[in-house]
Amino acid sequence: MVKYQVTVSTSNFAQAPTTNNVFIKLVGEDGESKRTWLTSIKGSATFYLGADSKFSVSCPTSLGKLVLIELDKKPLPLFPEDNWFPSKIKIKSPEGDTYTFPIYRWIAGCEVHLFREATALRIFDDNHHLGKYCREKELKLREELYRWDVYKEGLPHCMKADCPDSLPYEIRFSFTKSKEFLLTASTGLVELNLKGLTLNKENWSNVDAIRKVFCNKKTDISEYVQRHWKDDAFFGYQYLNGVNPSLIRKCSTLPENFPVTDEMVFLRGGGCLNDEMQKGNIFLCDYKRIDGVKPNVINGKKQYLMAPLVLLHKTPDDKLMPIAIQLKQTPGDDNPIFVPADSEYDWLMAKIFARGADFNEHQLNVHLLRTHLLAEVFAVSLLRNVPMVHPLYKLLVPHTRYTLQINFLARLALISESGVFTQFAASGGEGMITILKRSLSEMTYTSLCIPDDIHERGLDDVPNFYYRDDGLKLWDIIHRFVRGVICHYYKTDEEVCKDSELQKWVQDIFEHGFLSNQSTGIPQSFGSLDELIKFVVMVIFTCSGQHSAVNSGQYDYGGWMPNTPISLQRAPPTTKGTTSEATMLQTFPDVNTTAQGMSTMWLLSKQSSDFVALGQYPEDHFCEEVPCKLIQDFQGELEILSTTIKSRNKGLDIPYTYMDPKVVENSVAI
Repeated sequence: MVKYQVTVSTSNFAQAPTTNNVFIKLVGEDGESKRTWLTSIKGSATFYLGADSKFSVSCPTSLGKLVLIELDKKPLPLFPEDNWFPSKIKIKSPEGDTYTFPIYRWIAGCEVHLFREATALRIFDDNHHLGKYCREKELKLREELYRWDVYKEGLPHCMKADCPDSLPYEIRFSFTKSKEFLLTASTGLVELNLKGLTLNKENWSNVDAIRKVFCNKKTDISEYVQRHWKDDAFFGYQYLNGVNPSLIRKCSTLPENFPVTDEMVFLRGGGCLNDEMQKGNIFLCDYKRIDGVKPNVINGKKQYLMAPLVLLHKTPDDKLMPIAIQLKQTPGDDNPIFVPADSEYDWLMAKIFARGADFNEHQLNVHLLRTHLLAEVFAVSLLRNVPMVHPLYKLLVPHTRYTLQINFLARLALISESGVFTQFAASGGEGMITILKRSLSEMTYTSLCIPDDIHERGLDDVPNFYYRDDGLKLWDIIHRFVRGVICHYYKTDEEVCKDSELQKWVQDIFEHGFLSNQSTGIPQSFGSLDELIKFVVMVIFTCSGQHSAVNSGQYDYGGWMPNTPISLQRAPPTTKGTTSEATMLQTFPDVNTTAQGMSTMWLLSKQSSDFVALGQYPEDHFCEEVPCKLIQDFQGELEILSTTIKSRNKGLDIPYTYMDPKVVENSVAI
């Protein structure tokens, strides 16, 4: 008779323990144990919060190398069935070998669950018949749990689910996350209701009244925005380091539909427009994706959504200053080009309409589509096609945490027919779907890879571009980490090509995320190590750094509505000299629309207490020495980058923190 020493670790978060009886079976290459009840003198308190519970399993002879374990549980008589979240199980064999089995999954009901030993195995390495059986069974189950669905034709596909409770336990919010999310949402709305703002459909009577919407919810940057929202330098700064740094590009030739002349503009430092373009000092922001979009109707009033063109100039003192704004795509007598020399409110209104367009472009294309919806596609494809024992699963599963539930909630509460965005944003409803479809049809692989994107937009040398500076450093750190891990498991291009699970993962992404559109440049398969590495880096960067950059500052820059109006309800001026402060107040969204927009941005910017920063891995999916050392190196490089960013920010009027690894979440979780 031989004995195996079994240590079961229960996770250390709310509702993880169980009072149920737990049973285990050990399966090795030379045999299997009997189904054994893991019992101790602690009885029903055996698997308590954060516990390491020790047991022994006896077998007549050695089982050889352990391949998998079978795990199940049953409630005690008169006790309720409850869920259990073990983190891992370690088993020491009679020969002295230690095997680790990552679990990190809710064990619900009485069905038997199979788990593999932690050593990563590609599909062509998994030669034992029991391993192959476990692999096939796991993927078959996952294909049933994670089914593709079409939310709207022409958009990336999503996971099929009827309600949050229908989501598999392993991808749901934790108890802590759920309660905090609901508390943040409810307290914001309660505050607005008590102030009588959510039902008030009147115009704002004065700008000072807007300050009372969320007077107790301020950040250093939101207060800076209140003071400087009218400043041209701050308007230009936001195109580089605000929540939408993805639109601006260098302009070497003016678009034909934007007939700006030297006589119209004043360029600090002298020179003509053409000369400054040739020097690389002129930049363009073109909102053409919004052109012709049907605007929303809010509080019974038609809203207005422009598709402006904004021209900016890099001045000799390295500021980015707006020099011309045309609010509609087609030039004409009723579509003047506004310049800083115009009257105060003519110029300010032009900037307000540009900021309104930027809100809708940012929320739908840059934020929702390019981070949330793509992250869901990456996650669903991973969970459907790649088993837990695969190195790619171990590498990417931390970057899927909470994504599927947060996206389900977004479809339920933000972009559904009764959602906040649909009801209160200028592009809500039909316009929203139009913008999303256009954005997906124009998306490219290079635009998702920050080194390629920055170069393609001609922004390599723009000064004070902290999104670029921090983002490129972060990309490089992730790239070194991913290359190290991938090259540990794949030595040749041929090994990449013959991994069918790897190929099915990217094929599903191409088909369900990019709707098989070859013009995107998204790979349909991997033909080399370099192709695989770059794509995995893009996935991790999108789910972490890029999402942080376009999400975390929403309240910073949108908490002061005049800087980021969710909608505008008066047509823009068609002739100069017709605007005033009263015109501006009539154009701003109504009180209730303002309140709904600001409360939503507050909720979406609020970090939860169970936040997991980039590079932190509470779940030990890797067990081998090399990837574990690479994780340590990765964490060390992220620590250095964080220190560098903090040091740089001490000298800035507006600190840029959104790419600091300390505040970048591992996944799209909010």
